[in-house]
Amino acid sequence: MYKKIFTILIVTAVTVAACKKDPDLVGPKDQYSTGNYPASIADLESVLAPCYSNLRDQHLFGFNYLTKMMANATHAGSAAYSDPDWLGFIDVSNMQPANGFVAGVWQALYAGVKNCNVALAGADFFEKNGAKEADKPKINFIRGQAYFMRAYYYFQLENLYGEDYKVGPSATDTLGVPLFKGLPAGFESTQQPRAHINAVWALIESDLLEAAKLLKGKVWTGNDVGRVTEWAAKGLLGKAYVFRKDWAKAKPVLKDVIDNSGKTLMPYAKYRDAFIGISANEFNEESLFELNIDQDSKGGYGVYSGAANATSINGLIFPPYALGLNGKEESSLPLGYGGNIGMHDKNILRYGYTEGTYTLVTNPNFNSSKDPSYSNPEKVMDPVYKAKALAVRTNKTADPRLYVNTLQPWLDSVKRDGTNWYPVARPSYIMGDANLNQQLGWSFRKYAPIFNDINNVGPADAANIYILRMADVYLLYAEACANSAEATTALEYINKVKRRAYGLPVNTASGVDYASLTAETMAKKASDPVLGNNPLYYERWAELFNEAQWWFDICRWHLGASEAAYYVTARALNGTPFKWADKAYSWPIPITELNSNPKMAGQQNPGY
Repeated sequence: MYKKIFTILIVTAVTVAACKKDPDLVGPKDQYSTGNYPASIADLESVLAPCYSNLRDQHLFGFNYLTKMMANATHAGSAAYSDPDWLGFIDVSNMQPANGFVAGVWQALYAGVKNCNVALAGADFFEKNGAKEADKPKINFIRGQAYFMRAYYYFQLENLYGEDYKVGPSATDTLGVPLFKGLPAGFESTQQPRAHINAVWALIESDLLEAAKLLKGKVWTGNDVGRVTEWAAKGLLGKAYVFRKDWAKAKPVLKDVIDNSGKTLMPYAKYRDAFIGISANEFNEESLFELNIDQDSKGGYGVYSGAANATSINGLIFPPYALGLNGKEESSLPLGYGGNIGMHDKNILRYGYTEGTYTLVTNPNFNSSKDPSYSNPEKVMDPVYKAKALAVRTNKTADPRLYVNTLQPWLDSVKRDGTNWYPVARPSYIMGDANLNQQLGWSFRKYAPIFNDINNVGPADAANIYILRMADVYLLYAEACANSAEATTALEYINKVKRRAYGLPVNTASGVDYASLTAETMAKKASDPVLGNNPLYYERWAELFNEAQWWFDICRWHLGASEAAYYVTARALNGTPFKWADKAYSWPIPITELNSNPKMAGQQNPGY
């Protein structure tokens, strides 16, 4: 996304404006005329902008997708809500075609497709009607960006709604998603049946190849630094090839990105703080494509404010908890909306932390001449436990990425009031629970507010969201090599990612290296029967945790049942075990789409 994306005023619909002066006969003022627009590069940039800004839709990275949907479906979080929309992702066996979140993502992704088609049509129009010769390279750069964005939207659509990951597919289980390659000429063409899986992937791949060609050699600077590049296109193309198990095509494309993009893994010191809204870490040496987030709610409720380019509000759902003003955990305060979703304990265990929870003891430094407070609590973490917990960090006996993704009570702190640092505490909602000793109470750190209570500034996130980064590319390349009888190369690229996590030189063999593709991982400590002896699986989970990536891996590797068994249950289920249904490897086509599109009659995904 543009680093400072300009205000979006262009809407999605296109109309032919009448050449009449009577105000009652003039076309809508919030739509533009295909007869005279776009008439400049600036106009065309305005048409391109919604291709990017759509990613911040409330149903995508603006709010629902990362927090309510992906965090629950992958069990990164454990949510409290049991209404049908939430429950469909807390326990995906309950997912239904009427699920509002499912419908929202479908609509938002297709809005993105449509925005890209509008931009491509605008590029064609301007090139034929008034563009100067000097404009043509800029037009092609705009086309390249639009092709990438259209491919990304279809990549998401196909992986979520296509039949790609059905278990034991029959010869007829090949339905993808409807394809729109241009602007509909009339109502009839706005309704399309589901295309064949191969046709959808062919469009994704051809769009990315075209994007890479049109953007070749282009380097964005200044406020444009967040735009799509040739290397973003090649990175996503390699990912598409891996997801299609086309190892022969995947390897050279991904290796090209690794060798020639100028991108690499950022050092651990930067990586540690790359997801919490520090502007100096944005658009760094590892980032291939990221969604820019400005901490500006435009005076309203984030994406629901009605203001263009309002910030995302994911942090409202992911807030850490600060020790209460009275110094008590039962009065702990969230830096957003509390109680929606908390870190699932099983993630702490999977990262290799085995110290369990702690007890509170009398604070030897309590100043009785002052009132108890967050800085003068009467009770503190047991110092024996604290020493053990600190030793885990120092000795790295748990995966250091645990501390990238989470905040540990009493050992970590947050700037709740924007000025003073408060100890992180267990969430107040678990304090009266009879199973307290089994609830670790850690908080989210990745994409969570750290430096202020976002309720107090008008709900506003600060952290950019990574769409594609080099750690993903390294692991995709490792997967392609592992499936091409190149185990040594595969292992080396898995180990590169792991070495960075431990703050070690990426390209030098180390004591933390996996010795084989079946070596023990940190998940072995949690008695995880699947990730415990699969470094590729574990590294993708550990590295890309809570980045809306792991769900695709669950689906393409058919890990749904084993993940449900590992995580056992969630808060909303009140101890009832997760149930897994293979239908969930493909989300249902929204019932609203099926009811409004007769060409999709009988094309619902199996099991719904």
